[in-house]
Amino acid sequence: RSRCSSGVPRNARSNKMRLNQIWTPDSHVYHFMFGPDFKAGCPSCSAIADGFNGFAVHLANHHVMLWAVSRAPFEKLQAYERRMGWSFPWASSFGSDFNEDLGVVHTEAERRSGVAEYNFRSVKWTPRPPGEVSAGEAAFAASAGTDWATFTRERPGLSAFALEDGVVYHTYSSYARGLDGLWGMYQWLDRAPGGRNETGTTGPWWRRHDEYEG
Repeated sequence: RSRCSSGVPRNARSNKMRLNQIWTPDSHVYHFMFGPDFKAGCPSCSAIADGFNGFAVHLANHHVMLWAVSRAPFEKLQAYERRMGWSFPWASSFGSDFNEDLGVVHTEAERRSGVAEYNFRSVKWTPRPPGEVSAGEAAFAASAGTDWATFTRERPGLSAFALEDGVVYHTYSSYARGLDGLWGMYQWLDRAPGGRNETGTTGPWWRRHDEYEG
């Protein structure tokens, strides 16, 4: 584990508080992709977060606090939260280095170098010009109100923290496919006779829960 000295997440309900003021002795943070320039949250993160309302109360009653944290200003988070009907705690790390410290945002320096750190390894990362972005990718980013280069600066993840004697420690993080277990709908699809049934699909089939027809 490592001592956490990141910036100041903010939440619409708790205003401006430091990590060791808003978190319980055991805390989980879902790094929700919602950048400062987004107009809506990532559709994939939104599908994952749809399950948070159901189990967050159980965690809270077993001394574990679940938070989502995003880089967008908390006014944007609050508006999207109302749209989605969510009530789990959601903090903004806008203006802090929290996301950078936890490896869930690519920096300008990484863009210039073409190499970024994500999922405990160095990966090639150079934003593709618009002509090299597929229609599906462009549409996915557009659904969050941004372009593909801006959208892919953000990365999802899960981190755990412990509070001991007023000090916050970072104890665990998982990224990329390590988050599959959090995606509730896929746990059910994987047990369905047809499985995920995604053969032949050209892009993500899921939508935000208020965007399906019927």
